[in-house]
Amino acid sequence: MVILQNESMISYKPLWETMKKRNITKYSLVKDYGLSNGTIDRLRNNDHISTYTIEKLCIILDCTPNDILIIINDK
Repeated sequence: MVILQNESMISYKPLWETMKKRNITKYSLVKDYGLSNGTIDRLRNNDHISTYTIEKLCIILDCTPNDILIIINDK
């Protein structure tokens, strides 16, 4: 991933912490909730995902977007 100067980056580190608190695994996101392996890979690599996916994760985890992602400003 190429980051341009003064561009912000999204990190999904809070997602993994929220999942751990709620005892939900990556496997269950795929098997029980229908997320694709590609989506899981994008999350692991801090790649872009759709707002639909953010909404779906919020519903699954009963949380807000702040519990899923943070924006890191590289200034």
